[in-house]
Amino acid sequence: MGREVATEYLKQTLKLKNKLAELLSDAAGLNRDHLSTIKCMESQTMACHYYPPCPQPHLTIGSSKHTDPFCLTILLQDHNQGLQVRNHDRWVDMPKSAQGALVVNVGDFLQLITNDKFKSVEHRVVAQSSTTRSSVACFFGPGSENKYRLYGPAKELVLLGGDHVEPVYREVHLVEFLDYFKSNGSPLSHFKLS
Repeated sequence: MGREVATEYLKQTLKLKNKLAELLSDAAGLNRDHLSTIKCMESQTMACHYYPPCPQPHLTIGSSKHTDPFCLTILLQDHNQGLQVRNHDRWVDMPKSAQGALVVNVGDFLQLITNDKFKSVEHRVVAQSSTTRSSVACFFGPGSENKYRLYGPAKELVLLGGDHVEPVYREVHLVEFLDYFKSNGSPLSHFKLS
């Protein structure tokens, strides 16, 4: 991917992220500008992955099981399979993508903010014996300028029209959330209340 193509791709994923932030806010029962107002998707990181063919794929894995720590991941992948998601304690192959189709994953931070309305997706990549696999992932989360800001379940979701819904997670600073992720993996259970 050349610099000009990468720059244009980042611009377009940023536009898509802004639209998704509005749609997700609305779907969660929040004001359409909620996710942008709390600045939980201001940082954008791009990672390009290449998985070569593996003559003995049963002896390895392309990437181990994990959830993404941020709010949202937008993934562009080639037409070769390999991405699997966890569904009811089983690994399920994602179908082949149509040319140019994108996969959008909810991450741990968005699950925390929406008080479990949206769930983070555990996924992995399995090695293939005869084909390569390439993907470009764009991750969106709070920017470093917000690392000491407290984030937690949206107040509107725990006080719906006088009905009290218990918060699932405690409030947490971004830096604490990411430090836990780097050391231990998904931080959701660590920040869960009782």
